Parts: sequence; structure tokens; C-alpha cells
Amino acid sequence: MCPDRIRSVARSSASSDSRTEFEKDYQRIISSASFRRLQDKTQVFPLDKSDFIRTRLTHSLEVANFARSIGRMLGARIIEEEKDASFDASMREDICSVLECAGLLHDIGNPPFGHFGEDAIRDWFKRNLPVMEFKGRKLIDVLNEQQINDFTHFEGNTQALRVVTKLHFMVDENGMNLTKALLATIMKYPGSSLEISYDKNDPDRDIARKKMGYFYADREVFEDVQNSCGTNGHRHPLAFALEAADDIAYRTADIEDAVKKGLVSTDILKRALESAIAEGEKKGATDAQVQTAKKILSSLDYYYNKAIDQNYEDPQVYAVQNWVVRIQGMLLTSAVDSFMTNYDAIMAGTYRKELLSGTNTDIVMDVLGDVAYKHAFLSEPILKLEVAADAIFDFLLTSFAGALVYYDTDEWKEKAGAVDTKLVDLISSSYMQVYRIRAEGASESEKLYLRLLLATDFVSGMTDSYAGRLYRQLRGIEL
Repeated sequence: MCPDRIRSVARSSASSDSRTEFEKDYQRIISSASFRRLQDKTQVFPLDKSDFIRTRLTHSLEVANFARSIGRMLGARIIEEEKDASFDASMREDICSVLECAGLLHDIGNPPFGHFGEDAIRDWFKRNLPVMEFKGRKLIDVLNEQQINDFTHFEGNTQALRVVTKLHFMVDENGMNLTKALLATIMKYPGSSLEISYDKNDPDRDIARKKMGYFYADREVFEDVQNSCGTNGHRHPLAFALEAADDIAYRTADIEDAVKKGLVSTDILKRALESAIAEGEKKGATDAQVQTAKKILSSLDYYYNKAIDQNYEDPQVYAVQNWVVRIQGMLLTSAVDSFMTNYDAIMAGTYRKELLSGTNTDIVMDVLGDVAYKHAFLSEPILKLEVAADAIFDFLLTSFAGALVYYDTDEWKEKAGAVDTKLVDLISSSYMQVYRIRAEGASESEKLYLRLLLATDFVSGMTDSYAGRLYRQLRGIEL
């Protein structure tokens, strides 16, 4: 399971510390500031005073729990079906630990204000790289193609790798010093920004090329992890399990939160399921997919009627909460079944789909996603958040990226205004230290790239509250 760390483990192996390397991973994660910041980052709905609505932190805890459950079930099946003679109970515990840690980490690189934060960063660079200049040349002409794509295809998942290997400055420049097995597991997309497959309708599209997995600046870390784990440009097998855990967590949680917010009702869910079942029967869905969807529909009726019979104050919330738990169990089992069915292809690196794709839960997963999108993601609170977030990102990136263009160059004193120097001073000292280490000996164009990356590191690392407060303070709205 690739227990080596980014740096040598000679010191830890020689110490009296009896913890496993994976236990150290867990403790490093939960004690980190980057992990704690997730409590103040939006999952889907704007941060709510209610204790019920999920944040990035609570979502990550749920993913970690589901991922560990998948690992436990997978380990039992691998042993039971004798898939690997070398796989034993201790390895089963190892994959559970790796998957639990990966669940905690999977969103650690996401910017503030939900997934829209990623869109806002991408859009800002698409608009500004062609017009901003450095020494008389447009930035788009100074950077190489991969560096440009890194910004215009920015991904929170990619930033996660950067946070844990570079930006979390613990004792040296190697971040949290996590095991390589864990790093490989969180690399859902093991390719550069030049390798993204854009054709969503291509039946042979490799899911591992859906997005980018590492920045140009982190190519050496990526190659080291790939070489150590022998994945050779393919997903680590446990990355499929992590992705399934994430899908199960957010699809079911989005529905539960939307019901609590009054945006989705049991009637909406029933109509959506009935319509999807009828459509599935017309378009050739398998009997297992149709029957599974019908069972899920029937269980929603059961829980709602039970709530009515027992005079619960809010029968819809009761029904959906219990219904979601049942769905989660079915989806976890489905993910494990799919992994075992496709075991050889997954281990060989030739499996190209998501674990839950094409399983008997296909109709149910589609309904959960469609209902959440139509009734929650397009709701007024989220639309307002996204419009406000766009203004915040535009101002912060314009300010900090603009101030950093000439930083660390001979022209800095000439080009920098009083505000630029103050903006640079506001950037985290640990991020600045990481820049200085990586910029040493780099070419002028690569230093420019690293400075722009420094801006995205700083802005994407902000919490919702801090980003909003800093925006108001720098605009003079709040002093």
C-alpha cells in the first residue's frame, strides 16, 4: 500500500512511536488548520445558522465514514473470494485507514463558496490571462500551455494535492508528509491539464481524464507518487472507492438538506422517481435498475405513511431522513459489488468508468442528482451566493494576482504601488515561504507562473467568512 512518505521514513521507523504510518496520516490531517477551515466553507447551501445544513467539514466526515465502510466490505470480499493470496486482515485494515483519511482530505483544496468557487477562479483567468501584461507581453504569451490550462481548468481536487504536499508547512516544504498510498488515492484524475478529455458523449471516455489531477508546479510530486505506487498514469484502485463514497454522500445529503430547507418535498421526489422509472422502461433500462427504483419509491411511501400514522411534527423530514439512510446502504453495497465485478480491470488500470455507473442503482442516482440540481442548485439562496461570490473572487484575484505579477523581479520597486506592497504583505507567510523555495533557480516565466499560483493558493485557501470580510475591508465597506 505504498507506506513510504514524501521524505524518508528512516527517522520514524527508528523511533519508539508505535503508531502505524496510516494512523499518523489521520492525526496529521485532523490536527491541521486546513482541515479545520472546512467548517467555514460552503458545501451546497450558503452557511446557515442551523446546525442541520452541511458544511465542507461535515460532508468530509460523512465521506470518510462511507469510504471506510466500502473499504471494510471490499476487504472482506477480497479475502472471501480469494482475489489476492497476499491480502490479509491487516491489509484490510490498511485500506480502511487509507480510505478514511482520503475522505477527510478529498475537499481540502476546495475554494470558498462551494463548487462555484472553482468556476469563478477558472473564469477569472480565462478573462484576464489574455489581457494582463508582463514586460510588454500578454501573460498568455509568457506562460506555457500547461501552465495556462492549470489556471483555466482550476480544480479543488488538484489543489488538495498541493495543500497537503506543499502548502501545509509543518516542519519542512513537504506539507503534511502523508503516505504515498493516501496521496495516490486522492488523485482522482491522474493526468495533467493537457490530458483532459472534453467529449462527454464519448462512450470510451476515461473517467480518470475528466479533469486534471496535478499542477505543473507539482509534477515531481505526482511522478514520485505514481512511480512509488506503480499506477503509471492510471487511477489507484482505492480512488474508485473514494469517488463512490463522495458521490453517495453528496447525492443523498443534498436531497436531505434541500428538504430541510423546504425546497424539495416527498411529492417532488415521488414524481421524479415515477417519471424516471417510466422513461427507463421505455429506453431499455435493465430489470434490476427498474426494480431497484421501484423499491426505493415504495420505501419513500412507507416512511412517509409511518410518519403520518405516528403523528410526527414534520413527516416529510422524518420520511426523507430514513429514506436516505436506506438508499445509502443500497448504494454502498452496489459500489462494492461493482468493484468486485470489475476487480481485474480496476487492478490493471484499464477500468474507465465510475463504480456506480451502469449498476442497478443508476436510475436512483440520476433522480437524486436531477432533483437536487433543479430544486436546490437553482434556488434563490444559492443563486444569490454565486453572484456575490463572483464579485468577491473577481476583486480578490484582480488585487492579489495583479500585485504579484512583478513581485520578485528587478522591476518590482518601479512597478509596485503602495497598495501592491501592502497586498503582498497580507499573504500568508507560509505560502510566501513555499513560493520562495520553489522559485529558487526557476526561469523568469516559471516564477511568474508560481506567483499567479500563489494568488490562487491564498484565495482558494480562504474560508467563506474570511473571503467576505477581507473583500469588505479592502473595498472600504467595513473598517
